[in-house]
Amino acid sequence: MVTRTRECVIDDFPEIAAFEKYYDSVKYGIAYFRKNEGIAGGRMIIEGEEKINYSTYNYLGLNGDKRINEFVMEAVERYGTSVSGSRLLSGEIELHERLERRIAGFLGTEDAIVFVGGHSTNVNIIGNIVGPQDLILHDSLAHNSSVQGCILSHAKRMHFRHNDMEHLERTLKKFREKFRRVLIIAEGIYSMDGDICDLPELIRLKKEYGAMLMIDEAHSFGTIGDCGRGITSYYEADPADVDILMGTLSKSAASCGGYIAGSSRFIKYLRYNSPGFVFSCGMTPANTAAACRAIELFEEEPFRIEKLHRNSQYFLSKLSLMGYDTGLSEGTPIIPIILGDSHRAIDMSNDLFRDGINALPIVYPAVKEDEARIRFFISASHTREDLDRTLDVLSSLR
Repeated sequence: MVTRTRECVIDDFPEIAAFEKYYDSVKYGIAYFRKNEGIAGGRMIIEGEEKINYSTYNYLGLNGDKRINEFVMEAVERYGTSVSGSRLLSGEIELHERLERRIAGFLGTEDAIVFVGGHSTNVNIIGNIVGPQDLILHDSLAHNSSVQGCILSHAKRMHFRHNDMEHLERTLKKFREKFRRVLIIAEGIYSMDGDICDLPELIRLKKEYGAMLMIDEAHSFGTIGDCGRGITSYYEADPADVDILMGTLSKSAASCGGYIAGSSRFIKYLRYNSPGFVFSCGMTPANTAAACRAIELFEEEPFRIEKLHRNSQYFLSKLSLMGYDTGLSEGTPIIPIILGDSHRAIDMSNDLFRDGINALPIVYPAVKEDEARIRFFISASHTREDLDRTLDVLSSLR
């Protein structure tokens, strides 16, 4: 009989004990896991009280839209709540193809494929195209999902300084010829800082050094470019110059899941060879229908993205006048207030909450301690009254 050792008793893991000790020290002040009792819009009900909400990414205010809800209910009535199988086998429904055609047409790519989760899309896709003989160069602020995908791919991984194209080029010059393939990964909009990647330079470097380019559009799809078409539209770049356009459907598209858009040959390969697609249940009828109708509304109602930009510009400019450190944010609906201290960020978040504002702290280890912050997601559903009320409270907290 094998003796149970402490190393194999999960509850005795030192990392679990260390977390429990940390949690016990902050649990009464922590701002996470508050219960939302309604639609996550510019305002929402949390624990029985209405709050001005800046901590969900319903950028275009489409979550809860009656037209989307009606289309979703029709889909559920027809297909049920699950497709009950991998799409490769018997889980394919007409709505899946309709959504993928809609995404590809909207972005200007040849084809697209949808996955059931945004994070898992990145984790899964990277290992499909690189392996131990290859090199991945990713921005130092790349999302956890990309980093996890890099690790699981077994490729050599290096990061370049955030948005530093000179550093990226020096690294390419030094290492490109030592590897079979090189994959460059950047984000359209960076989720912590709200700044935009230098796509024209990324395209130039990938062409000059014979590399591949992947852009994570989790926060740029539906927020920048013509009607929300994202980073290639924003820069008026040819989508074909980006080998892999990845995005999520849980933000502006009022749904859940992720997509990969690119060439038809590449997408066909993924349909039959991507483990996260082949061995996973297909996207639910409800989520598929919601995303499909939402993306249609991107084009039908361009005033939404126009209002999103007005709200974002107004809020950022007022914060700057107050003297708040908003970091690198510019031209996007992600606006941080950098406080440089985790406890201070938690305290300010709680102060805001008591004054009717839901804006959550981002603290170590999600960011460096000296970069702890409150992060605001601006929405087209925020009114000027919402923004001004929030700014008044923030002014009183200076």
